[in-house]
Amino acid sequence: MKITELFERGEFVVSAEVGPPKGFHVDHLLEDAKKYLSGISAVNVTDNQSSVMRLGSLAMSKALLDQGLTPIYQLTCRDRNRIALQSDLLSAAMFGIENLLLLTGDHTKLGDHPQAKPVFDLDSVSLIHAVKQLESGVDLGGNELVGEPPKFAKGAVVSPCSDSVDAQLAKMERKVRAGADYFQTQAVFEPEKFIRFMEKAKQFGKPVQVGIIIPKSAGMAKFMNNNVAGIHVPDEMIEELKKDKEKTKAGITGVEIAARIIKECRPYCQGVHIMALGWEDKVPELLKQAGL
Repeated sequence: MKITELFERGEFVVSAEVGPPKGFHVDHLLEDAKKYLSGISAVNVTDNQSSVMRLGSLAMSKALLDQGLTPIYQLTCRDRNRIALQSDLLSAAMFGIENLLLLTGDHTKLGDHPQAKPVFDLDSVSLIHAVKQLESGVDLGGNELVGEPPKFAKGAVVSPCSDSVDAQLAKMERKVRAGADYFQTQAVFEPEKFIRFMEKAKQFGKPVQVGIIIPKSAGMAKFMNNNVAGIHVPDEMIEELKKDKEKTKAGITGVEIAARIIKECRPYCQGVHIMALGWEDKVPELLKQAGL
């Protein structure tokens, strides 16, 4: 099922993220996904996240689909030229994968193969346009596809808590014009900034899922503040994570913080996207506390 169908029905759409392993043995990951994520709308599969080489997102998406889950196939421009990107999109369509999240991707120098040559033949906006072209039955070279063209729910990303709100709104507008159907946001720790952004972003008329990370520790929060663009964890949240180290280590504090953020943001968006970062087992409790 396309995630856009759920938005059209007025459902509050919940998705969560899984990262493929650095290897090809996925039984444990599939078991955890079925156990902890089977009750949500869809499962994102990251594409060599942070430029770290892992099992491909297309293969993992197909494995989740075979287990009865609805995958959102993430595709980045970092590692493929336009020929490979379009080929992988057609492969996804053949497998019955209908949901996409289209990204530019982190630079290779940030990952575990810093000597690798980045591609970036397209960026996220031109990749969305490429998908739109394929859906019309024509590739980027102007050549007609054989048979029925693919149809996807085309997702894009926006950073609502970035220092430059106007720049993010401009990027969002370009993605909408290119053909984006829905948006997932970078992780939000400042609901008031998200709400102000959404007041302006509603002009585009596209559903938005607020991005949520369950903070694991004060150290993790500080690392994100220093290294992840578009994210700022307020000092009071960092102090909350420091207060009871055993409670934080068990994930209790992080879940409480994340649930609070979801409750504050829910009236202003159409869904939530959870980046559990290995804490998929915490997702059911988070949704319970958030009233979802």
